Amino acid sequence: MSWRDVDTPAAPRPAPLPSRSLNVSFTPQTGPYKLRQIGPPMTAHLAPRNLVLIGGGHSHALILKRWGLSPLPDVRVTVINPGAAAAYSGMLPGFVAGHYPREALELDILRLAEFAGGCAVMGRATAIDRENRLVHIEGQPPIPYDIASVDIGITSAMPDLTGFATHGIPAKPLEAFATRWDRFRHKVHAGEITPEVAIIGGGVAGAELALAMAYALRSVKNTQVSLIDHSDILSEMRPATRGAVLKALAKAGVQLRPQSRVAEVRADEVVFADGSTLAAQFTLGAAGARPYGWLTQTGLALQDGFIKVGPTLQSSDPRIFACGDCAHLTHAPRPKAGVFAVREAPVLFANLQAALRDGSEARLRPYHPQKDYLKLVSLGRKSALADKSGLRVSGPLIWRWKNHIDRTFMNQVKDLPQMTDKMN
Repeated sequence: MSWRDVDTPAAPRPAPLPSRSLNVSFTPQTGPYKLRQIGPPMTAHLAPRNLVLIGGGHSHALILKRWGLSPLPDVRVTVINPGAAAAYSGMLPGFVAGHYPREALELDILRLAEFAGGCAVMGRATAIDRENRLVHIEGQPPIPYDIASVDIGITSAMPDLTGFATHGIPAKPLEAFATRWDRFRHKVHAGEITPEVAIIGGGVAGAELALAMAYALRSVKNTQVSLIDHSDILSEMRPATRGAVLKALAKAGVQLRPQSRVAEVRADEVVFADGSTLAAQFTLGAAGARPYGWLTQTGLALQDGFIKVGPTLQSSDPRIFACGDCAHLTHAPRPKAGVFAVREAPVLFANLQAALRDGSEARLRPYHPQKDYLKLVSLGRKSALADKSGLRVSGPLIWRWKNHIDRTFMNQVKDLPQMTDKMN
């Protein structure tokens, strides 16, 4: 598909930047503030093309670093993200368990944007106006784009569950959950609140977080961590792997509530459809992966609310790419897993630059995901389980291996070797 397939008028252009440009980040709280003069200057005679990265997911974090190492002249890069940092999902269970400090799992979006010589807008994207090529942001002016990429992840919110919006917390987006859990854990250890936790959603993510929470609160008397599902717990796992994780849950003292449908979430309890209740001071939603609702208003082709993309990671509008959990690979559907987002990044980077450089004549690379992937499941304590192609092994050595993989990824994103030179 080429740009000629999309009949849209040209976007309104911002005025050309001067030969030395300052990058600006906007926040609803403080207004605009200037970052350092970085990156190669844009030429004064050309209006810059606009690349807008919507969301600070794993792929976009890697894109920003790659852009800083190999920028495209006369392209203005803007990243839009609700906060200055984004959480890395692979280390979340370790943080919940207490193995990592909060900063260990945070991707510094502002620093990455600065390294890329771009701008960061702190706000939540709410719409894409494809006719005028504008990205609308809550509480901010719209941002023009020539090429856009969407990497906003998914949500675990439960808008149809009575009381959840008021008294529950979704596991995704991760940043809000991490903040709420940190606060709850400290209150529990200070004796200010009873250690009663309920996790709604008995899949792998729910089980990992239940094990992590049980481990974090292991020294507190009368701790109660419950894992709830309307079907069977861990029903999507291979039988042998499922048995191993169920054994770990039992050993950790996690109470299982399979075949239990939640009807309401209250401030201090969960109410089931049969009228029974479960005491809970912290209720977490980890049931499935839901797309953000505003995507339905974009006019893009969707699959169950997720943006359909082809091998080049282009959507039905060739000016808009998508990656990570918010995208649906039409040519090779895969489950929602961070490994795909990470491996999409090199292809996405090459295609974004080609589209900006060569326009409708661009030759884009295809992305072919692997058929199977290594699944690493944290087991609360510093132990993990590895599963791939029916082979399974677990123990402390696997946790050290997982820790190495996670820290290697974080170092890959955080290590910005030219930052000092660019800032001088």
